[in-house]
Amino acid sequence: MKSFYASCSALALGLDPLECYLAVVADTERSGSVVLAATPKLKKDFGIKTGSRLFEIPDDPRIQLVNAQMAMYLDTSVELTKFFTRYVPFEAIHVYSVDESFLQVDGTERLWGSPSQLAQRIRQDMLRDFGLTCAIGIGPNMLMSKLCLDIKAKKTGVAQWDFEDLQNELWPLPLREMWGIGSRLEKRLNRLGIRTVGQLAQYDVTRLEKAFGVMGNQMYYHAWGIDLSELGAPIMQGQISFAKGQILLRDYKEREDIKCVILEMCEEVTRRARNAGKAGRTVSLGLGYSKEEYGGGFYRSVSLDEPTNLTMDIYEACLHLMKKHYRGETVRQITIALSNVCDDAHVQLSLLDPAKPRKKELGYAMDAIRNKYGSDALLRAVSYTEAGTAKYRCTLLGGHKA
Repeated sequence: MKSFYASCSALALGLDPLECYLAVVADTERSGSVVLAATPKLKKDFGIKTGSRLFEIPDDPRIQLVNAQMAMYLDTSVELTKFFTRYVPFEAIHVYSVDESFLQVDGTERLWGSPSQLAQRIRQDMLRDFGLTCAIGIGPNMLMSKLCLDIKAKKTGVAQWDFEDLQNELWPLPLREMWGIGSRLEKRLNRLGIRTVGQLAQYDVTRLEKAFGVMGNQMYYHAWGIDLSELGAPIMQGQISFAKGQILLRDYKEREDIKCVILEMCEEVTRRARNAGKAGRTVSLGLGYSKEEYGGGFYRSVSLDEPTNLTMDIYEACLHLMKKHYRGETVRQITIALSNVCDDAHVQLSLLDPAKPRKKELGYAMDAIRNKYGSDALLRAVSYTEAGTAKYRCTLLGGHKA
C-alpha cells in the first residue's frame, strides 16, 4: 500500500491522499514524536518521511498533522483482505503486515488474464472502491515478488521479475537492498569482500556456510532468487522468534528503572511464546542509548541449557547480558527476543527445578486471564512504579493510539 496510514487518515478527513500534505505522528502533543507516515506530496515537497520528528515539520498552513488511529488502519486492512478474495481464494492470501500482502494467483489466468493484467485490475478496483493506491511486485515466488516490489514496483506501480531479470535488476545493487540483510549482516559480509548482491551470488557457498551457518546457505540461494518456502511461511526460516522492542518515552538513567521495563517486556515476550505453544533456548537483549550520549548501544545473545517460556528465566538471562555489557549509559530503546524455538510440549522436565511444571501452569493461567479480560487485568508490581510502561502501553493499539 502507498503511504497506507497517511492515505487512510487523509480519506477520513475528506482529502485526496495524492494531493494533500498530511503527516501521521505518534502524538501531536510531543515535539519529539515520530512521524509514522506522510503523504507522497509531503515527502516530495518538504522532505518529511517515516522516522522524521514532529519538530522537523515546517510550520506551514497547508500541512495537516494527525494522531495515529490504529483501530481505523486495522479495520481498513481487514477490509482489503476481504477485497482480495474477489480475485483469489482466502487460502491463497498471506497477510504479511498491516499494509502488505502476498497473493498466489496461479490458475487464475482464464478469469483475469496474465498476472500483470490482474495487478492492474486490482489497482483500479482498489482506487475506485477504497480511494487507496498500491504498488504490486510480481515474481515466481514470495522472495522475488517482494524484491520486485521494493526495488522496482514502488517506482512504477506494477513490475514483474523472472529469474533472468536478476542479473541486470538485482545483482548490481548493494547488499542492504536484499530482503533479510540488515546493517549488521551487511558489515559482516563486507569484511569478506562482498559488497553487492551479485558478488554474494558468485561467492563460494561453502565459505558462506562456514561463516554464517544455514543463513549463509539461504543468503546465497536468495541472491539467485531461489525461495522454496510455501505461501505464508517465513521467507528467512532462521527468523522464527518472539521479540518485542520499545522506544522509551524518556531517557532511563537508573539501572533499577531499566530492569523494571526489561521485566515487563520479558512478560510480554513469554506470553506470546506461550500463546503459540512454543519455548526458546536463545535470549537476546538490546539496549539503545540516548542521542545525548551520541547513540550507540549493544545487542547480545545467550543460549540457555534448555528451552523455556517462563518469564523469570528470560528475565534472569537478560540481567546476565545487562551485567556483562551495560556500563551505565542512558537508555532510550530496549529490545528483547526469544529464538531457537521448539514446541513447548517437547520441553523436558528438570530435576534441578521440580517446581517448573507448576511455574508453567501459573504462566498459562495468567495468560488465560489476560486473554479474556485484557492485558492490564494482571500486571506485575513494577508496572505501577514510575519506571513502568506496561500500564500506559495497555491503552495503545499496535504501539500507538487506537
